[in-house]
Amino acid sequence: MIPIGIVTISDRASSGVYEDKSGPAIQAVLTRWLASPWTPVPRLVPDDQPAIEAALRELADEVQCPIIVTTGGTGPAPRDVTPEATTAVCDRILPGFGEQMRAVSLRTVPTAILSRQLAGTRGRSLIINLPGKPAAIDECLGAIWSAIPYCVELLGGPKLQFTANAPAYHRPATS
Repeated sequence: MIPIGIVTISDRASSGVYEDKSGPAIQAVLTRWLASPWTPVPRLVPDDQPAIEAALRELADEVQCPIIVTTGGTGPAPRDVTPEATTAVCDRILPGFGEQMRAVSLRTVPTAILSRQLAGTRGRSLIINLPGKPAAIDECLGAIWSAIPYCVELLGGPKLQFTANAPAYHRPATS
């Protein structure tokens, strides 16, 4: 089973004020798209940079998730610190992921320009920040899906297999 980290970042959901709907939305998308045997490794943390960093380090270093997807904390509000936490734990930032997610979101939501999603690598893990709104998860993850499998392989991760429902992906031809 391939462990995939799903980190929901929300003060209110982590304190029980309301139910986390974003983490389950990520899991539902991955269930529709992944044919490889996998298991979700969920985490629910507050909008607190040290807590987010700790969850990302644990999932990358100890659990060794080849993919870690976060949801929430990517806006401009003072408590939105997910990009800062991700940057702090990553070896490399991959700006194209955030650029593509914003470009796709801007087609339907004018305020998507305020979003600060990004992606980066820590060791053999690809960490992707998604928005916190469940409706945006499918759209944003679909916008970057074509690059995820190859990136995971370049990091030394598994060769993922997909269902017919998954968006198209790209693996360069080998010689």
